[in-house]
Amino acid sequence: MNALQVKPTNESPMVCLDLEKNIFEISGKSVLSDVDEFYDKILDWLDNAAKKEINSINFVFNLDYFNIASSKRILFILYKLNDMHKSGKKIIVSWCYKHEDDDMKEVGEDFAFMVNIPFNFVGYAANEKPLTDIPKTLDV
Repeated sequence: MNALQVKPTNESPMVCLDLEKNIFEISGKSVLSDVDEFYDKILDWLDNAAKKEINSINFVFNLDYFNIASSKRILFILYKLNDMHKSGKKIIVSWCYKHEDDDMKEVGEDFAFMVNIPFNFVGYAANEKPLTDIPKTLDV
């Protein structure tokens, strides 16, 4: 299965979904005016990934900011991951947020409440890189 990689812009996040390398990450800012065009590719990719043999997925969200329309699409991604989790795949979400960004942590907690997937909350200082300690494989 081909990887899905999207470079970030001022309005859209970086996306790296790669089964072969076991990397699943969305990071940056998502303030798109046409969220469907952007997120439909991700949702379609996840539909195809759900049909594959997957040992585990640690899906990393490291978003600085997103608008309400993007929030709904992020929830759709989480629903797809929840379906994969229900089917027996090992899924965990790593929700990254800056220590001083209580709102981003709270929205992650709200999302965690809406789905039945293990969430790992990763707080980091603004001058740190949060992804260095997040494992790419899991023993969930």
